[in-house]
Amino acid sequence: MTSSDRSQAVDVKRSYEVRTYGCQMNVHDSERLSGLLEDAGYVRAPEGADGDADVVVFNTCAVRENADNKLYGNLGRLAPMKTKRPGMQIAVGGCLAQKDRDTIVKRAPWVDVVFGTHNIGKLPVLLERARIQEEAQVEIAESLEAFPSTLPTRRESAYAAWVSISVGCNNTCTFCIVPALRGKEEDRRPGDILAEVEALVAEGVSEITLLGQNVNAYGSDLGDREAFSKLLRACGAIEGLERVRFTSPHPRDFTDDVIAAMAETPNVMPQLHMPMQSGSDPILKAMRRSYRQERFLGIIEKVRAAIPHAAISTDIIVGFPGETEEDFQQTMHAVREARFANAFTFQYSKRPGTPAADMDGQIPKEVVQDRYMRLVALQEEISWEENKKQVGRTLEVMVAEGEGRKDGATHRLSGRAPDNRLVHFTKPEAEVRPGDVVTVDITYAAPHHLLAEGPTPTVRRTRAGDAWEKRNAAPAQPAGVMLGIPTLGVPAPLPTVASGCSVPASS
Repeated sequence: MTSSDRSQAVDVKRSYEVRTYGCQMNVHDSERLSGLLEDAGYVRAPEGADGDADVVVFNTCAVRENADNKLYGNLGRLAPMKTKRPGMQIAVGGCLAQKDRDTIVKRAPWVDVVFGTHNIGKLPVLLERARIQEEAQVEIAESLEAFPSTLPTRRESAYAAWVSISVGCNNTCTFCIVPALRGKEEDRRPGDILAEVEALVAEGVSEITLLGQNVNAYGSDLGDREAFSKLLRACGAIEGLERVRFTSPHPRDFTDDVIAAMAETPNVMPQLHMPMQSGSDPILKAMRRSYRQERFLGIIEKVRAAIPHAAISTDIIVGFPGETEEDFQQTMHAVREARFANAFTFQYSKRPGTPAADMDGQIPKEVVQDRYMRLVALQEEISWEENKKQVGRTLEVMVAEGEGRKDGATHRLSGRAPDNRLVHFTKPEAEVRPGDVVTVDITYAAPHHLLAEGPTPTVRRTRAGDAWEKRNAAPAQPAGVMLGIPTLGVPAPLPTVASGCSVPASS
């Protein structure tokens, strides 16, 4: 946002609420939207405001077939509230806004601002312009105006953070509309990325997740095929950075130098989330996925040889057009061979604007549902078996905030192991804060979590825990790490995201 744009920021404390749908990209974009609004003088509405704010922003996803119905349903519920609240504004951004543009204002004329994926930095200006001109502002940029990481950011966590290394995607998967909405891949300079990571660590962050639509293709825009593995190794040299993760990679770009960097860099965690999408070669071809089952399983084998305790997860789409029972059985075979720690499984649904939406051989809903249930049952069995192998191990767990829904009733705390498995453990007598690290002995395994039911042997207080404590001890201050890129030239676990564009968009 330019200095002239900033001069138009609101001069009174108005409240805001951001509602996020979709993938990790959208979650991180929402952190930026919150940072922009707070930088412009807005204050965050209390938790559970449910539309009772001066400004409500919808950060949308266009991946699911019913994404627009969900948006317009929510907008409809806000219409009477806006009538009763003079000065209230509603903004719609993200992938669906980029796709539908003027349609949103036509269907919901009470919306004040529509902005796209390439110009999120203009939100405060568009809100002010809509207020002054008393008419809707629709501004959709066709290309990226500024790399989003240069914008102010309101970090949701004091101890863990997303760091974007690229935006956009150069692939053409037939089920995915995201490249059309987020554009071609653009990579950040390594110096900019590392400067942001160092600044986050200085604020107390101890875990970062490198984020990209196709994260391990990083370097294609820079002309360096090994740029991603070099970036992982460079993160390993940052003092105070305890955990490094990344999502989501593409099998096509998963090279041996990346595996070596993962194995040889101590703070790169033994975890890999790599979307398979299907185990059938004909379906992978129809999806325009540039690998086949043998190649995918070969990568898994290499990762496990280099990192024996690695937990590997994936995304799978069931019922893609033309999928036969034989194709589905190939997916089941690949799942048995890969032995994923967990899998995000999805029933195929049409994404308007994608080639797959118009393909012949659309599978009946009941057939898709049956295959989906069989796949889920198989993966549940494998996840449980893989988790049982953790019983008896001693693990370092980073304490998390809000991970255990039953922690209060069970007198437990929750956190993530190095391989990102969720661990519930007995609350120790010593004070433990989110961001601190405990050492626990695993005593029980369920399909989706581990338990450490005995005493907690050690508690290590960390700078990340200090950062969490500092944030929560000063509620009168803006909650969040307000961080843009430093002006020196080169300069969950994170929350689990439900279905969204990064799932099929690892294209």
